[in-house]
Amino acid sequence: MKLTLRQMEIFINVVASGHLTNVAKEMNLSQSAISMSIKELENILGRPVFDRINKKLVLNEVGRAFYKEIEPIYRKLSDIEFEFKNSENKGVIRVGASTTIVDYLMPSIICSYMSAYPEVKIVLKEGNTKEIAQMIEEGSIDIGFVEGFVSGSDIVKEKIGIDDLIVVTADKEIAKKEVFIDEIANNRWVLREEGSGTREVFLDYIKEKVDSLNIFLELGHTESIKSILNNRSCLTCISKIAVEDELKSGKLFHVPVKNFDCKRDFLMIHHKDKYHSSLFEKFVFFSRKLMVQMIEEQKCSLDVVKDLEKSS
Repeated sequence: MKLTLRQMEIFINVVASGHLTNVAKEMNLSQSAISMSIKELENILGRPVFDRINKKLVLNEVGRAFYKEIEPIYRKLSDIEFEFKNSENKGVIRVGASTTIVDYLMPSIICSYMSAYPEVKIVLKEGNTKEIAQMIEEGSIDIGFVEGFVSGSDIVKEKIGIDDLIVVTADKEIAKKEVFIDEIANNRWVLREEGSGTREVFLDYIKEKVDSLNIFLELGHTESIKSILNNRSCLTCISKIAVEDELKSGKLFHVPVKNFDCKRDFLMIHHKDKYHSSLFEKFVFFSRKLMVQMIEEQKCSLDVVKDLEKSS
């Protein structure tokens, strides 16, 4: 498109005034600049839009048709510009979150945020930690929420919480007695796929305690792992947050592994060159505050479950 917004603005002002001198003064431009802009516009359209009558520019039939089409478009663009200059609560935020966070923390955060800021649209993308970090580096999302390890010199990381990883099973017999991790290493294990923060943190934690782990199945989603656990006698290492309901209902059981204190950080990440608009800063503040609150509430809830398990 060769026609510019500046040419539209000059054209509309000339239509209103009829005199180049007046428009030049109002727009703080030279008369020759106004005249050249009108000529360029007419060259683009291939036809004159003004008749030059008595040293005044008067719209001809072509100009009137053009004005009818272009005036509402220009006004709309002007309104949009004004709104964005004067409104900090309007726009689109592209958010990425790893599986555990997107399933168990992000829905409440996004719903609460959009209730507070109804004119903001959230685009949510899901992936494992490695995939979300890659999206940040590529600039395809504005902010990411992940767990585990994140590398990359272009990524700014902020710790916003700690997540406990625990070993669980649907087999009550396995969960009855305390064991060391190497004693159950030969049991069948279901883990997340490579690139998952849960998997990487767990395997890194046990690497000096276990020579080989019997991983018989790898899945790309936490809910799929829970489904497999319910139908087979196997184990997994998973976020406490992800199995809160199953532990309460007795569908899954926490395996009391001795000397097992596997934790990981929940991280908020963005690119080091990301522009921090007011909209972005508000979302960061809101998300950080609500996520910390949710993690603390769920931790207290799971501590109650743990006490109930001990008493039974």
